[in-house]
Amino acid sequence: MAGTKVQSEVPKTRQRPIVRLGVLLISHSLLVSVVCCTAGVLALLLLPVLAKNTYISENALMPGSASSMLSNQEVSEANKLIKDITSLYSKPSTAAIESRRLIAQYMSNLGAEVNYHKFHPQPNEFHPLHFFSSPDAGMIQENFSCASYGVNTVGVIRAPRGDGKEAIVLMTPYNSVNGDLQEALPLGIAYSVFSLLTQVTWLAKDIIWLVADSQYGEYAAVAAWLRDYHTPVFSDLSSLNTELCHDGSYILDLKENSNLERKISYEFRRSGTMAAALVLKVVYRNEVEDTLSIFAEASNGQMPNLDLINIVNYLAVHRQGYHVKVEKVWSLLNSKWLKILGEIFESLGKFVKSLNPDWKFGIPVAEYIEGTATLASSLYYQAIGVPTGPHGAFRDYQVDAITLEISPRVSFNNKDRRNDFLLQGGRLIEGVIRSVNNLLEKFHQSFFLYLLTSPSKFVSVGVYMIAFALLVAPLPVVAASLYAETLNLIPTSEKEKSAADDELGSVLRSWKWLNSAKRVFIVHLWGAMVSLFPYFISQIPNCTPTTNFHVWFLLSVFSLVILKWILGSPFSQLCGLQPQEEWAILKSVTISSFFIGLCLMSVINFATAEIGALLMVPTSLMAHPLKLDVRGGRFLRFSRAICNLVLGVISFPPATFFILKGMFEGYSGINAGDFWNWVESLWAWNSATYLYIGMVHLPCWVLCVHVLLHPC
Repeated sequence: MAGTKVQSEVPKTRQRPIVRLGVLLISHSLLVSVVCCTAGVLALLLLPVLAKNTYISENALMPGSASSMLSNQEVSEANKLIKDITSLYSKPSTAAIESRRLIAQYMSNLGAEVNYHKFHPQPNEFHPLHFFSSPDAGMIQENFSCASYGVNTVGVIRAPRGDGKEAIVLMTPYNSVNGDLQEALPLGIAYSVFSLLTQVTWLAKDIIWLVADSQYGEYAAVAAWLRDYHTPVFSDLSSLNTELCHDGSYILDLKENSNLERKISYEFRRSGTMAAALVLKVVYRNEVEDTLSIFAEASNGQMPNLDLINIVNYLAVHRQGYHVKVEKVWSLLNSKWLKILGEIFESLGKFVKSLNPDWKFGIPVAEYIEGTATLASSLYYQAIGVPTGPHGAFRDYQVDAITLEISPRVSFNNKDRRNDFLLQGGRLIEGVIRSVNNLLEKFHQSFFLYLLTSPSKFVSVGVYMIAFALLVAPLPVVAASLYAETLNLIPTSEKEKSAADDELGSVLRSWKWLNSAKRVFIVHLWGAMVSLFPYFISQIPNCTPTTNFHVWFLLSVFSLVILKWILGSPFSQLCGLQPQEEWAILKSVTISSFFIGLCLMSVINFATAEIGALLMVPTSLMAHPLKLDVRGGRFLRFSRAICNLVLGVISFPPATFFILKGMFEGYSGINAGDFWNWVESLWAWNSATYLYIGMVHLPCWVLCVHVLLHPC
């Protein structure tokens, strides 16, 4: 009796607060899902309102602190270069060689170290073994042709106050085959700055002027030069491929001009670590005012340090009077629903300000619409993982780089305005180089993870991650809730069995979870196979993109059927399981795997994870057997069935592509080959988004469709 009394007085173990919170969330998983998903979408729509003004974090940059030294004398020399280059266009047969020789001569006359860099263009084709790495030199040499090569012209200024350990790169793409005045103007701007920098005494970093031969693409020329810059080849450039190529007109054969030959080295010229790189282009778009467009997105969502964009924007606006632009989704500027949202947020901001004038919330409608269009463009280009310019090649080597595209308000043929244009552009480049020259170390103070809503406003990682976190938060909660519900489906009679039977039931329940995990694994394995199919399909000769897409689709369906037959059926009911247990556990494991995939993708490319969460989180959370909803006969169940069908169509990758393409560009002319071309661009640029679609998004979609079609 005493022992019984002591035993009854033992206090009951209390659960920890974190455990009680978890139990509470799991028991109210539906409410958590609705609240978090709604808050996540709302947080995403509020990002333009929450954007902050940009500011320069690194005090050493000091943009605009010194007066510009570029004068009309350098501009006059630049005009002479432009005139000499454009005069060569009358002789197309020799224009390519003579233009390179002319640029090298101008560089050499300034006292710069000049060399040519011969490269062979790389084919952009899918190769599974080289997906996240550049092809090696052996593979490149196997694919090159003597008839197809480019030649970059490189000039290097050694800094009088430097030790050769750091450099700033100024890159101007130039198509020597189909050149025109638009191609020559960036050379003039760069030459005026290059000429000035050979005379100054304050230069502490070497200056590299790269005239990239863009006849095979701007990116290919820069990437080839950077690859050789960072991976030295221990051979003489003049003897490169001499056993294979015998081209009498080769650009390095300068025997006709022995003076120039002595000044140009056949060896690859190098400097130190690249502090920053600027890509300069000129495009005529008939603008109302002089415009500067900034392109910053690199591969897989990489962005340059925000300070680099800040100093360019500050000098362009406050010193040179440019109208600075970044890319927008232009179709959103006329969106009616976006205008309504902007009016709501503007009214809310006025109400908040009436409560307390110090509270700043809400922006004008026009600013919200433009900010959203810019944010959508920034999110999209980061998500697809394809660089928006040749600056992306520098970012692959952790060099902060941007592309500056200048559009004058008057025609290039206006010679009086051309001098002002060259002076204005040259002073901008001079100011940026002078600011970067002040740095004692690499860019590190400002943000590397951000989204732009305008050239002078940004959303930092600490703000935009909130929207993603809210969207994915319900996934583990719902997965745990579904698994807990399956445990409660055990009949009461089983609970009253012996201890041995209880242990056997526990083991069986564990195997139920493992069977679902096996099915999820099989479908993800199928997703990996689908991701590899394009490599083999692209080997088929004379196939149109539409044919390739159809072959890819048929192979994907056929392989799923074969995999089902060999490894086990992912679409058949397992023995010994109740139907409700089967689909609930399968949905739980599917949501768990999708949650892991999204979290991993957010580390590689946040924008891809954000868009993927917007599409698949509602689909995966709402997935419910259609047979049960139709059999229920209630309006809410029927509405859920309709929502599941709509979400299932929208979240299917090809359907998502065609819907968005139709919304932004119109539905006329859309065909299946468009999706193949888009996917082909992803794998050609080694975009991680391609792997996400094939190995995370598509398998999750297939499993959700299986849950919808489950034969309960």
